[in-house]
Amino acid sequence: MSPIDSPRLTVIGTGYLGATHAICMAALGYEVLGVDVDEEKIAKLQSGETPIFEPGLPELLTKALDSGRLRFTTSYTEAARFGDVHFICVGTPQQAGSDAADVSYVDAAVRSLAPHLDRRALVVGRSTVPVGTAERLTGLLRELAPAGTDVELAWNPEFLREGFAVDDTLHPDRLVFGVASDWAEERLRAAFRPVLEYGAPVVRTDLATAELVKVAANSFLATKISYINAMAEVCEAVGADVKDLADALALDDRIGGRFLKPGLGFGGGCLPKDIRAFAHRAEEMGVGQATSFLREVDKINQRRRARTVDLVGELLGGRIAGARVAAWGAAFKPNSDDIRDAPALEVARTLHGLGADVRVYDPAALGNARRAFPELSYGESALDVARGADVVVLLTEWTEFREVDPDALGAVVDHRRIVDGRHVLNAGRWRAAGWEYRALGRP
Repeated sequence: MSPIDSPRLTVIGTGYLGATHAICMAALGYEVLGVDVDEEKIAKLQSGETPIFEPGLPELLTKALDSGRLRFTTSYTEAARFGDVHFICVGTPQQAGSDAADVSYVDAAVRSLAPHLDRRALVVGRSTVPVGTAERLTGLLRELAPAGTDVELAWNPEFLREGFAVDDTLHPDRLVFGVASDWAEERLRAAFRPVLEYGAPVVRTDLATAELVKVAANSFLATKISYINAMAEVCEAVGADVKDLADALALDDRIGGRFLKPGLGFGGGCLPKDIRAFAHRAEEMGVGQATSFLREVDKINQRRRARTVDLVGELLGGRIAGARVAAWGAAFKPNSDDIRDAPALEVARTLHGLGADVRVYDPAALGNARRAFPELSYGESALDVARGADVVVLLTEWTEFREVDPDALGAVVDHRRIVDGRHVLNAGRWRAAGWEYRALGRP
């Protein structure tokens, strides 16, 4: 197939987003070159080791490497020579001491690639950035690339869910193409041809709108989650049950049940920092009032963590110091080893700071948790950390925690007390087995 129909792709940045995109594109039949400045990460990927825990990704990496369609490099010269379409997939973390997004990695990627672009090519941003970044980078590309205006910039935001990233890449619910020309759209369509053949709808728009789509989507999801958790606070004040309230609201098709789930709240590397960066950027542009509600969304989310600690204290009769606590979960969500801004670990660390003997178990994130928080104790299974526990706290909704038998667990703990931080256990079943059961927003 000709380069026009099947362009060669580079993926700059091989973290969660970049590694997934490079591997999946190679699996779809493209020739792909992954690029990163981290030599150790590149060596591991080239040897078949994925940098993240993501179901299905290791198997796809092995197949892609064996096919010869996927390689990795640290050379931007090689990347420019190889690629027709260059995807920028580096991180945009929150700036230290600020709510703003740190776009230095995006800038560095463009500055490293552009001087080697001496022919017509498309550079595609996938990273989540403040609106206006693409316009600025367009000027930077034209200034630094030998090919000048023959190099165009497009923006194609990602909508990956950790734990489902492979399917979200291969079968996305939509593709957003932020472009400035028909040629750029044609290049993107060629770069996503198999995905489009599966029926993924395309929204063509301008660069600024494409940048906004991702932060607007994450802000809406965060708002929905914090809304039901705000209702949980009201329910606790009046003795109502937030789970029943959420179930009733979900039956209204104007509202729906997705993300209307009470509990410990959201974390991870996207929603918390994205809503803060969005509010910050809006304030910079003089429209801060339009996103001021996101500040309260963030505060509601943070309060859920403190309230979970309060529930543990209530079950312990106010005596947290010296109590043995089994903390189930470290990752911010199941099917992930990501501990960035993880509510589970914040609760565990707070309890530890209050003098509790906290033991943590997570099916995938123990390695990351141990490295980040060596002051905590860790165990090898859900039952292991629960031995002799005065209270069990379910903090990440892994399936294996949902399926624990209350009588089997009751045989190893010192006291049958449990805080269901994620509303995933059957309260009636656990109470019938002699457990004191508590959950946020439930009587």
